[in-house]
Parts: sequence; C-alpha cells; structure tokens
Amino acid sequence: MHRFFVDPEQLAGDRVLFSGDVLHHIAKVLRMRPGDELELLDGAGEICQCRVLALGRHQGEALVLARRRATEHPFPVQLLQALPKGDKFDLVLQKGTELGITRFVPVLTGRTVPQSEFSREENRLLRWRKIVREAARQCRRPVIPEVASPVALTSALAAVGDGLRLLLWEEESRPLAGLLEAPRPAAATILVGPEGGFAQTEVALAAAAGFVPVRFGPRILRSETAGFAVAAILQYVYGDLGEGGPGEESRAMNAGGEPL
Repeated sequence: MHRFFVDPEQLAGDRVLFSGDVLHHIAKVLRMRPGDELELLDGAGEICQCRVLALGRHQGEALVLARRRATEHPFPVQLLQALPKGDKFDLVLQKGTELGITRFVPVLTGRTVPQSEFSREENRLLRWRKIVREAARQCRRPVIPEVASPVALTSALAAVGDGLRLLLWEEESRPLAGLLEAPRPAAATILVGPEGGFAQTEVALAAAAGFVPVRFGPRILRSETAGFAVAAILQYVYGDLGEGGPGEESRAMNAGGEPL
C-alpha cells in the first residue's frame, strides 16, 4: 500500500486534508482515485489507513479507517558529518536514512569548503529534511530521522550523548572490528571529516570528547560514503539489518484510537 508523510496535526481527526507534494504524487504520479486506499504517517510512528474521498485541483481529502502505532528497531546511530562540497550531503541523507541512521548533524570544520548558500540556511535545512522525509517514505521507515542545523565541530562534540563514539580517521587508528566485540552499546555516534580530512587539532578535540579513531579496511572511502558504510555495519551487528521479516512492529487501533 502506498504511504505518505503528513504533518501530525493533519491526522488529529477522522478526515485528513492534504495538498502540495502529497496531492501531486497521489493524483498526478500514481493517478489514484476516490475509493483507493493508502497510508498516511505523522513521521513519529503513527500510521493511518485511509480511503481517498476527493482529489481536487488544490486539495485532497481522505477518511481514516484505522490507526496503528509502529515501532522501529534500528540501532540508534547519530552521524556527525563534515559538510562535503556541492550537493554530496544529499546522498549522505538519502542513503543514511535507508540504512537506519536516526540523527544527522552537519558539521563545520577547519577544512570544510565555504558555501555561498550559508545565508540561506533555513531553505537549505528545509530541503535536507524533505530529502530525509522522502527517503523514509520510499524505504518504509515509519519514523523520520532528525536533521539538525549546521554547527561548529566543538559544539557538535559537546552535545554528544552516551554510547560508542567512532572517529573515522585513517591515521593512528584501530580496526573497527575490534570495537564491535564488546557488549552492545546503547547507541553510537560516527564522526566523519571533510574531503581534506581532519586537522590534528580537531582529532585531539574529538579524542578528548571520547571518540576512538577507527578504520574499517584497506580502502579509504570518500567523505560522503564513509558514514553510511559504517552505519550499515553497526545496523547489521547491533540493529535491524541482521533481522528477517517485516521492518516495523505495529499495534492496531480503530479510527477512534481504540486498540483492536
């Protein structure tokens, strides 16, 4: 069944009004008609099975038939990614979402290439979140990962919580496999540098914040590839990539929110 994310307040009642990209995709791309059914999600685990009632030029309407709560089982992975050049961060967001990353933090480092669009940060952040939203829809994740605003490296390090802290650095590092033999951590944070790599002073700052420099093979990956490559390994070892069957656990409710 086709599914789309809408704002949480749109799912408050039994009738759902939708417009914009959702309406365009339903009416123009999929050419759905009144009577067809689909799923509408709030991005935080609420899934509503709905029937299309009307598709107008500027707005559509659907009836909620049933509700359920879905729980994801990915290993919590936060990616601190030094902003790469151009639109390469778009790829990080898209593939990282598919591989179960739960939070993205774009980081500004000493070797981050300056971008002229920093004055339009709000528009850029909206675009990034739209990419993550669409990637979550396509890979059928019921929960949309968080995308933070760009921050300086020192601020990003200071905000990291508990769990495994990995610094991807090809110099003076230890094999990643050696750190995965310990008991399952509660979460992990991956720190990835820019195309030019981290400066020694930045590596020292990360080490002081509890990050362990690691490598995971004989090849040096690009900045935009390294983070989600490690995320895939972590999800296989600790998360849901090693599981079989459906990717979400749900509890069904009727349209009024009562358990079935």
